[in-house]
Amino acid sequence: MNTDPAWMAEVVFDDNGLIPAIAQDAENGQILMVAWMNSDALAETAATGRAVYWSRSRQRLWRKGEESGHTQTVHDLRLDCDGDVILLKVHQEGGIACHTGRASCFFRRLEGPADSASWVTVDPVLKDPEHIYK
Repeated sequence: MNTDPAWMAEVVFDDNGLIPAIAQDAENGQILMVAWMNSDALAETAATGRAVYWSRSRQRLWRKGEESGHTQTVHDLRLDCDGDVILLKVHQEGGIACHTGRASCFFRRLEGPADSASWVTVDPVLKDPEHIYK
């Protein structure tokens, strides 16, 4: 028997039961990260107000900040027009969302002419990951 809340019926999960989830800073609009959610992660996020994702590498729920302490408090949860992408507007605890110790996972920018462009790191490490993860 399906125990998902009624609103979950409008969410379009892919063939693996996942949906992309974009975490955006609720205050300044910066995109912090993109992760995946399954129905359990989405339901727990909605129920607790704390961002929970599905870790594809670990094949388990990943409660953001469970190791680093850099949790995400969800202020707004949105579904896109096609129902296949989730947007979480969050408060990022500690100002670090990326496992590299940066504020955002989007710290590389393509620079130069298209035929010779390269990805350049443009955002600093705020805290050495060696001091974040144990």
